[in-house]
Amino acid sequence: MKFTKLNYCQYLLSSQINYTLTNLAEHLEQISHDQINRYLKIDLLTPRLLWDNVKDVIEINAHAYLVFDDTVIDKRYAKEIETSKRQYSGNEHGVIQGIGLINCIYVNHETGNFWVVDYRIYDPDSDGKTKIEHVTEMMQNLVYHKNLPFKAVLMDSWYVTNKLMLYIDGLGKYYYCPLKRNRLVDDTGDRENYKRIELLSWDEEELKSGKIVKIKKFPGAKKVKLFRVTVSTNRTDFIATNDLSQDSTDVVQKVCKVRWKVEFCS
Repeated sequence: MKFTKLNYCQYLLSSQINYTLTNLAEHLEQISHDQINRYLKIDLLTPRLLWDNVKDVIEINAHAYLVFDDTVIDKRYAKEIETSKRQYSGNEHGVIQGIGLINCIYVNHETGNFWVVDYRIYDPDSDGKTKIEHVTEMMQNLVYHKNLPFKAVLMDSWYVTNKLMLYIDGLGKYYYCPLKRNRLVDDTGDRENYKRIELLSWDEEELKSGKIVKIKKFPGAKKVKLFRVTVSTNRTDFIATNDLSQDSTDVVQKVCKVRWKVEFCS
């Protein structure tokens, strides 16, 4: 019996806890551990293969969102794996040994469906690339090669750098992203010094409709709209967008919920 991609993918989808080759071999009578191991050494599950399998089922929408999310595949007991390294895991809320994976997810929020359309393995020791560079490359590939239409990019604070925000702006796309509480901004039109976001004052109108701010080291005329979004009783996010026409904190919260839902599912 020949072992195929279909066998392996079905196993990954159905096994929620144990992903080892030994466990898989125990559930396939005519397939040995060595046979599976040889297959995985020879065959490659590449981003191109992923795209070939999803491109015909995506529900394309001009108002779709792109979500960039990273996850760490826990490999704390397999330190000799080449791409495994110590890095922060959001799920574990700490540093673990694992394989870093950056996902590009296409979200049709009108239907509630989403698809992983690209990914990169975070392995700076082999390719020297940062997570920001991986995200930029995936975005370039999606815009200029995959030709998928979308309206806005959603990402968490790990990716919110001036360079990436300005790049998205240059593509003519919107972004909605949380800024860290210590990020320096100015909401006074140069009348006062930059201050930490957490120290900003908010009146009732700004709480409902957001406020215009300048992020430190942004180009002189470049401003963003900042919203104070309540996530839970003990958490508040500060969401920045280059859509200066956006005037509803409630709408921004709904946009952020799309990212939260996708990140939870992925």
